[in-house]
Amino acid sequence: MSISHAPPSASGPDISGIPGKKAALDLEPLVPASSRRTRVPRWLRRTTGPVVLLVLWQVLSATGVLTSGVLASPGRIAQVGSDLIADGSLASAMGTSLQRVAAGLLFGTLVGTGLALVSGLFRIGEDLVDAPVQMLRTVPFVGLIPLFIIWFGIGETPKIAIITLGVTFPLYLNVYAGIRGVDSQLIEAGESLGLSRWGLVRHVVLPGALPGALTGLRYSLGIAWLALVFAEQVNADSGIGFLMVQARDFLRTDVILVCLIVYAFLGLLADFVVRSLERLLLQWRPTFTGR
Repeated sequence: MSISHAPPSASGPDISGIPGKKAALDLEPLVPASSRRTRVPRWLRRTTGPVVLLVLWQVLSATGVLTSGVLASPGRIAQVGSDLIADGSLASAMGTSLQRVAAGLLFGTLVGTGLALVSGLFRIGEDLVDAPVQMLRTVPFVGLIPLFIIWFGIGETPKIAIITLGVTFPLYLNVYAGIRGVDSQLIEAGESLGLSRWGLVRHVVLPGALPGALTGLRYSLGIAWLALVFAEQVNADSGIGFLMVQARDFLRTDVILVCLIVYAFLGLLADFVVRSLERLLLQWRPTFTGR
């Protein structure tokens, strides 16, 4: 006995119970609730807070709640900033400060990354390096300024040394943690594929430690600007910190705020550069970007 199977109809299954009549299936796409909401442009959301703060600041200054001796108004700060730009003093100070930060960041990156590689890749390196670094890390680098002045004098060297010390430890901690945080199964997989020790370091360990290294670089940049503020108090005759010292002596809160705003924008620019590097170098790593 043979059983014949009728081929399915191209027009869809008969689910109506009435022969020859087919039910139409209307499919509606599912739209996430987050995409159904009215979206405000992100640039507008990010600028709303600062704009509201500036407006409130200006209103308090105009009504006399904030006097110029306590805090200059945004309009006054903008005027002073344009004057400093016009006479070239702000550009010269920024150039000097950028050179100091760049030198300290370069030396700190070399020292911090080098120590982290030695300590992270080799057990004997960890035994020899990690304990002294952890001890020095707990010493406030600002407290070493008197020693740096005794050792290096009052020129540029102690200023760069302070920034270097501030940059070194965040990079060391994050690169070391990135190396030791690589999945051991990836190491075993690389060994099973015949990778040499250098091949494992190059193709497995260093790429796995790269996210941590970039995070450490972001921390280090923030600390570099913080260290610069202290460094430029050491008998400086140029730089943004020098302008702040002069303004402090003459009770010029407007000039001090201009310098602080410049510090903030330079730090924000440096952070933007590192985040751009993260997007470029970590394209292989999908991450959650918020909703």
